[in-house]
Amino acid sequence: MSLLSRMSAPSATHDVARLVATLLSHRSGAAPLVPGARAVHGDVHRPAASAPEALRAVPAGPTGLGTSGLRIPPARPTTGTPPGTPGATGASGTSNTLVPELYCPPPLRDDRALGEEVNDRLVAWAEEIGIYPERLDRVRGTDLGRMMMLVHPQTDDPDRLLAAARCALAEWATDDYYCDDETMGSSPAHLGAHLGTALAAVDPAHLPEPHASELDEALRADPVRAALRSGFEHLARYADPSQLARVRQEIGGLFVGYGQEGSWRSTGKLPAVWEYLAHRRFNSFLPCIALVDVMDGHPLSAAEYAEPRVRRVVTMAGTASTLVNDLYSMAKEKDATGLHFNLPAAIVAEEKCSLREAVERSAAVHDELVRSFEREAAALSLTGSPALRRFLAGVWAWLGGNKAWHAGSARYGTS
Repeated sequence: MSLLSRMSAPSATHDVARLVATLLSHRSGAAPLVPGARAVHGDVHRPAASAPEALRAVPAGPTGLGTSGLRIPPARPTTGTPPGTPGATGASGTSNTLVPELYCPPPLRDDRALGEEVNDRLVAWAEEIGIYPERLDRVRGTDLGRMMMLVHPQTDDPDRLLAAARCALAEWATDDYYCDDETMGSSPAHLGAHLGTALAAVDPAHLPEPHASELDEALRADPVRAALRSGFEHLARYADPSQLARVRQEIGGLFVGYGQEGSWRSTGKLPAVWEYLAHRRFNSFLPCIALVDVMDGHPLSAAEYAEPRVRRVVTMAGTASTLVNDLYSMAKEKDATGLHFNLPAAIVAEEKCSLREAVERSAAVHDELVRSFEREAAALSLTGSPALRRFLAGVWAWLGGNKAWHAGSARYGTS
């Protein structure tokens, strides 16, 4: 289920709603900031397009333990007042600690005015291009402009941030129109055909005439394909050819993930935990994270991006950031058949544990991935190029902004 689909999904009740409310209330237990930086709140400290010194560094080194990779840890013992009980508090003074806090850095800035400007431009573009014609309030309510402002503190250029926001919205529209939302025309029988043609909007197929004209008309006539092509054209103002090729690769993987989830929906199958985690390697925020150096204006070479150790940490960050979405969106993550496609649901089905235990285990998987990224990125920074150090610091900042956006978004409330 895409981010926009959850805007109109009914909220869950009882245990799920209370668990999500508890999760949303946590604010402590964060990972350290990038050295020399500090969390900011309000319309202050907007970095210029050339990143501040703090973003040229990488995490100072490993903090905490954790070497188990993607192993599902045993559930932590739970004590105290059940989540949702009035007056329940934990060590942070906010809420009961039955639902673990997520290990993640705080955001480097929260410039609301910049986020609103990007959001306004994004809604205007969505209206112009023709996606979500009767649901522009949902586009605005998703507040992707604020998300881009939070996850890309390297720039305060609203047009550069808009390029990232357009690509993200086009990718999520692909999910809604083709995969998730039957009211928007999604159909399991046509999913593969739709995704295959949509990929040609970002990775052009060069056909002889008259077929080239027929393909062009097909891309123009479909609002999702038109959005993907328009978004990529905007991105090309700021990205070099190798960066564009990288994003195409990540979008191709995303579409594979969409197809995989589509097969689960059509068969009513809940995946095994390992299968779900492998799926989240592709169906993730990775196409958005791949834009870190595009927003920064200091390109990372194709060779360094593809280096296996770099690839490992970047994909771990992509999975971890998407598990944040799994946890915060639990209360709305359900398709028309009643199936939940998120990590806690997969753990409940496989381990026969309670939802509370599954949430704890999911949070532990997230934390393991973030700690592994932190540790391995610090090691890579010692031998990598200055561009790689900037990129890894940017990914670290992306994780913090992503967590802050989810925590502050009204779309994940349970009322």
